[in-house]
Amino acid sequence: MKISEYAVKNYQFTLVIFLMVVALGFTTITGMSRSEDPEIDFPTFPIVAVYPGASPADMEELVVDPIEKRVYGLDNIKKVFSSIKDGMAVIQVEYKYNSNVDDKYQELVGELNALRSKLPLGLARLEVTRTRPSDVNVLQAALISETAPLATLKKEAEDLQEELEKVPSLKNIEIQGLPVQMVRVDLQLDKMAQMHLPIAAVSGSLESEIANIPGGTVNEGSKSFNIKTSGNYKSIDEIRNTVVLSREGRNVLLQDVANVYLDFEPAKHITRLNGHRCVFVVAAQKEGENISKTQQSYLPVIARFKKGLPPSIDLQLHFDQAANVNKRLAGLGIDFMIAIALVALTLLPLGLRAAMVVMISIPLSLAIGVVIMNALGFNLNQLSIVGLVLSLGLLVDDSIVVVENIERWLLQGHSRMTATLMGAKQIGTAVVGCTATLIIAFLPLMFLPESSGDFIRSLPIGVISSVIASLFVSLTIVPFLSSKLLKQHADHPDGNLIMRSLKRLINKSYVRLLEKALHRPLVTILVTVCLFVGALRLLPVVGFSLFPASEKPQFLINIVTPLQSNLEYTDKVAHQLEQDLKAIPEIEFLATNVGKGNPRIYYNIFQENERSDFAQLFVQLREGTSPDRKLELIEALRKKYASYLGAKVVVKNFEQGPPVAAPVEVRLLGENVDTLRALAAKVEDLLSQTEGTLYVTNPVKNLKTDISVSINKEKAQMMGIPTLGIDKTVRLATTGFEA
Repeated sequence: MKISEYAVKNYQFTLVIFLMVVALGFTTITGMSRSEDPEIDFPTFPIVAVYPGASPADMEELVVDPIEKRVYGLDNIKKVFSSIKDGMAVIQVEYKYNSNVDDKYQELVGELNALRSKLPLGLARLEVTRTRPSDVNVLQAALISETAPLATLKKEAEDLQEELEKVPSLKNIEIQGLPVQMVRVDLQLDKMAQMHLPIAAVSGSLESEIANIPGGTVNEGSKSFNIKTSGNYKSIDEIRNTVVLSREGRNVLLQDVANVYLDFEPAKHITRLNGHRCVFVVAAQKEGENISKTQQSYLPVIARFKKGLPPSIDLQLHFDQAANVNKRLAGLGIDFMIAIALVALTLLPLGLRAAMVVMISIPLSLAIGVVIMNALGFNLNQLSIVGLVLSLGLLVDDSIVVVENIERWLLQGHSRMTATLMGAKQIGTAVVGCTATLIIAFLPLMFLPESSGDFIRSLPIGVISSVIASLFVSLTIVPFLSSKLLKQHADHPDGNLIMRSLKRLINKSYVRLLEKALHRPLVTILVTVCLFVGALRLLPVVGFSLFPASEKPQFLINIVTPLQSNLEYTDKVAHQLEQDLKAIPEIEFLATNVGKGNPRIYYNIFQENERSDFAQLFVQLREGTSPDRKLELIEALRKKYASYLGAKVVVKNFEQGPPVAAPVEVRLLGENVDTLRALAAKVEDLLSQTEGTLYVTNPVKNLKTDISVSINKEKAQMMGIPTLGIDKTVRLATTGFEA
């Protein structure tokens, strides 16, 4: 081919290209961004609304319905579905996949801000979240102490958070498992009754003092001055000295009718590591960063911080995503060395020089493939690394075929230049056709639609870019190196000793089998068809899925206690499972989260919101535990906890692919809740009886019991007590108010 002839005859230019490829490939691989998962953005936005004390019916009427009506009016909405529980609702808003994610996120935030004034004043949280893989935490550290006060743990956690925030490539550094510190005001109702002091007067005084309203601006001469009229409290003494009532020239202070002190709110999220009390500090990596370099930045920070901790507190980095990425890259290096060794062994019949030419082509092809991937906007992640590993077995084919044909021409007595030019020209078209066939085989994966396609696309890109690179190398660099390194064979026309031995072996085995196959074509076709049918029959045994299970030595255990279970009961069940799991020697770390899910550590699993009937155990196995052993443990635990008394225990392996609620999901639509509940029970029975189903969940299976306070409105009006005042008094007695 012309390109081969040009590369050989203009060897100075080819040598420069060769050196440039080496340098560019090295700098690209070392500086290329790395992450565990592909960097994709789903146009799905969960809206989380928290209204403490509200029943599901109230949440639907007061919060969810107004939000859904507002959202349905937006453009490019694909579907909206809501999940409503006590005091909380999650509205999943999914746009059409081709929508601009950033624009739609800003649009949704703007709509909710405009709607906020029409929603209940007691709404504690209304937030739009994004489901970006880059928000997955790359590290999770635990500050462990059984004796340290919460205030001390809070200080150390905040100090660690501040140190990690100084690492430029980290983001979203959060503290989890630590109750919020607050100023508690416990009203002494008997004193207030003696003074005829209403609750509204106290709450109104506090709200008035907390309000921070800018006073505006005045111009004086050539200058402009901002006016400061009031502001937030500066100390707890200021709160105690708040005037709540003035009567007969005497001020009644808050401390006269209430106890004011610093405290922590009741625990809503309990965290432990290996059964020990702790708080978690987590951090994610910014997009486009190299996780290996990020690890080199935060590990010294954590090690230095650990040395300065009090004796009663320990720091344990129990989840480090960079370790898994580095392990995969190390695996790529091992596979790379194995490929070179196998090439050297395979090409021994052609001689060491021919083997050297092909071995050089392997790193060159990989380097060019990585450069192409980087230019197309893909990074090094678990799927692109799999694509590169897969391509190792393919990219050597072109170079082997070209070198072997050049060697054949040399054996026929031609000069190196003639053998190189004629050998490359003769085989060039076949090499191009072979490469095109490989590319076409992987093209369907590139064109998978929507989230599945975006997620898996880096795998075929890794293969295709490496194969294209191998075609370029085999038609340029390989002929150039062959013309300089290979030598003519003057000793024996059939090659070296290994080549002659291999030919004799082929003649005695393969050639005889081939002759019989050609002489009996019907038998050959029949055997081929039988093998093909047998392979098809094996498919159900092997199993198939679009995305495989993760091989990481980690899995989750979700605990769901009966409806309306309190946090103490759920924590008791989680503690019982902790004791059981301690007996498994393969488990290295067990992170327990009660009342909330574990911080997000996998791209398609999101942290469960606060709920008192939920706990999650994040199980990490020891280094070296095989994937088969992990699956054995998961199956054993599933059988053990299949009928756990007092809770539903779900042992969940991590799965690859875009996030889905479940492999099989049945949605029933209707207006009558009782009818839907009856139909849901029938669907649940049907799915439970289906072979292969596991963990069938019916969210409307159980009815909820509430306490109803019936107000005699006529009597309340006669006594001058407004209904709103009764509602506020009940809430104050049970939950309290946030000011």
